[in-house]
Amino acid sequence: MTADSFLIPDWPVPANIGALSTTRRGGTSTGPYGDGDGGGGLNLGLHVGDDPRAVQANRALLRTELPAEPAWLTQVHGAGVIDAAVTSPATEADASVANMPGVVCAVQTADCLPVLLCDRAGAVVAAAHAGWRGLAGGVLENAVQAMRARGAGEIMAWLGPAIGPDSFEVGEDVRAAFVERNPQAAVAFRARPGIPGKYLADIYMLARQTLAAAGVDAVYGGGRCTVRERDCFYSYRRDRVTGRMASLIWIR
Repeated sequence: MTADSFLIPDWPVPANIGALSTTRRGGTSTGPYGDGDGGGGLNLGLHVGDDPRAVQANRALLRTELPAEPAWLTQVHGAGVIDAAVTSPATEADASVANMPGVVCAVQTADCLPVLLCDRAGAVVAAAHAGWRGLAGGVLENAVQAMRARGAGEIMAWLGPAIGPDSFEVGEDVRAAFVERNPQAAVAFRARPGIPGKYLADIYMLARQTLAAAGVDAVYGGGRCTVRERDCFYSYRRDRVTGRMASLIWIR
């Protein structure tokens, strides 16, 4: 891994919390899983058609930055949350929570929104995969609830790199899924001129609304676009065949 292989969240977490979000740079994958500039890519997804040996090599590189192997999940675009300390890669869930040192919560994305959460005491952390289906289905609310069930106090969140509001075209079905739950969500959708039934959605705004409703007002990050920043991020919407990045959080 290189200095540009990951982003360090800029948020006021306690010193005992570690967190990072990977980019596509500094790995061993090639072709559509490369770094977009002819070099090795840091693809961490075993399910996207890349050479498994390259993915395992990339995961080994990532492991050098972590206290333990991440609690990888089988993500299903749902709202399930599990305890990262007892999971396995076959566990179907889209968020994990931890309150033990050394347990690494992790989610993989390539346009969907990764959300890292931590309480201000540094006692409980969580990572959530918030694609539009999971976001509309309650994955963030469930992650916050799971943290509070483990004693979390005031919670803060960091929004990792995702598809930006000028690139995320959706249909009426997606808009309806959010507006039916919260009429205020309508402001996160801009109609596409001349294209009836199509909108540009702001997934960052939708996540902030959802977190606020769950009592989480301290929200950081956001503002990146995986589609437009080709040199930095994988994007399924842009490339279809592509790699996956990871966002991870742990208690030291």
